[in-house]
Amino acid sequence: MAELKLFTGNANPILAELIAARLGIPLAKATVGKYNDGETKVEILESIRGRDVVIIQSLSAPINDHLMEVLLLADAAKRASANSITAVIPYLGYSRQDRGKIHERVPIAAKLVADMLATSGINKLLTADLHGDHIKGFFTMPIDVLSGSNLLLNGSQAEYYKNWVIVAPDIGAILRAREFAKKLNNAKLAIIDKRRNQDETRVMNVIGEIRNHNCLLLDDMVDSAGTLCCAAKALADHGAKQIHSFCTHPILSGKSIDKIESSYINKLIVSNSIILPDNNSKKITQLSIAPLLADAIKKIC
Repeated sequence: MAELKLFTGNANPILAELIAARLGIPLAKATVGKYNDGETKVEILESIRGRDVVIIQSLSAPINDHLMEVLLLADAAKRASANSITAVIPYLGYSRQDRGKIHERVPIAAKLVADMLATSGINKLLTADLHGDHIKGFFTMPIDVLSGSNLLLNGSQAEYYKNWVIVAPDIGAILRAREFAKKLNNAKLAIIDKRRNQDETRVMNVIGEIRNHNCLLLDDMVDSAGTLCCAAKALADHGAKQIHSFCTHPILSGKSIDKIESSYINKLIVSNSIILPDNNSKKITQLSIAPLLADAIKKIC
């Protein structure tokens, strides 16, 4: 680990410090800022010749600034003769723009971002809970995807949730919920069947036995919190007792925290892959993903 050089952009320096502390090495010195005209400014301030470089940066808001910081840090490291460059991007922004839509002229932004990261000189990617498993196929480089829900599998947490029903809030989350249920001693599984149109999301059915059970909703991210709150109401309407949710990436845009406060969700657990917005909610708990990321860095670097 002493041979590693860890760099961070401005997206989540606190997480980078926690990872560095876990690895027992300091963050390397670099300037990451802006020129007067708004262009991103990057300068590596120490020798990295022949060293393995790790760049830690979530692609959170403002996403375009944070993406450019990663790209320029990687390009600078490549030009400074780094031996290898690994990007640790816990939250991979643009991952929801992962497919074209019929009759619409739209980009596949997730593929474009994958190509940009490869072109910048990055050799390996470490991330957590992609929005869709197929996104791994967009990358030409090796990619490791961690499951943030593993944060709930330590002794006390696993014991607490072992008799809960694990719930996928929509069809796209079924695989994630199923895998977690297996890890939790084959816990019961339920699925929210919902339909989305231009105006609203409607729950059509709850598949599984949830009446008089405690339920844990599992998803990769929480943004506007509409899907999550809608799913929680459906569970409550079908007789669920306590309703908790774990979402790895806390985007929490707009009035999402207010929605969660007034919802049937008793507790929302998130990781620190993204810095939380101003949070006065007693319902939201944040767990550190730094140990998972640091241990993975040890294995792949």
